[in-house]
Amino acid sequence: QVQLVESGGGLVQAGGSLRLSCAASGRTFRLYAMGWFRLAPGKEREFVAAISTAGLITNYADSVKGRFTVSRDNAKNTMYLQMNSLKPEDTAVYYCASGAVQNYSNYASYNNWGQGTQVTVSS
Repeated sequence: QVQLVESGGGLVQAGGSLRLSCAASGRTFRLYAMGWFRLAPGKEREFVAAISTAGLITNYADSVKGRFTVSRDNAKNTMYLQMNSLKPEDTAVYYCASGAVQNYSNYASYNNWGQGTQVTVSS
């Protein structure tokens, strides 16, 4: 089973940037699509972005299009989320996930999850 560990969260002012990383264990990282989801207090889990196995296909939530960029380095078993022009409404715990995904935005498509990293954007 793949183990996922997120890092890179923190506190940033509105308009700032952060880059999240998701490091995976094992040799099967390149075989799985990867996704980012977030969970804010009082809200439901929200899809953020996803990337296909080779990185040729990406998918974004409308709320982050043009501001966030998902990428992966299969040689390093790592996925990234570059977040620019951050807004207070981006404040949440961000989770990475992997799986044999058919529907990138459906959390049920993913079967491996990290523990999450907190992102807080101050106004």
